[in-house]
Amino acid sequence: MQAHGISDGRSVKHRNRHGGAPLLVAAVVAILGVLGMLVVDHGPWSKPKVQPAASANYSTTGEAARAAGANVMPTEPKAPIEPAPPGPKPAQPANPIPPQ
Repeated sequence: MQAHGISDGRSVKHRNRHGGAPLLVAAVVAILGVLGMLVVDHGPWSKPKVQPAASANYSTTGEAARAAGANVMPTEPKAPIEPAPPGPKPAQPANPIPPQ
């Protein structure tokens, strides 16, 4: 018994191989995806609008928020003494790092 196509005189270029279409479709989709990302990321509409610090209207975030109509309220202060968390205390490490 012999392998088909090896000793019957047919060369490698005469084999019937199919399946190049999915590879071609995948390559086209990948190329179009990369080009689409480049257009979206680097198009003329995505240029940064940098303003110098001298032309800024507000010097703090709070001023800008108040100008936009937001209420700026301070956070509630934490209690001066926090209660101990429930559960056992964490164990000390077996080999503490010596101070340097």
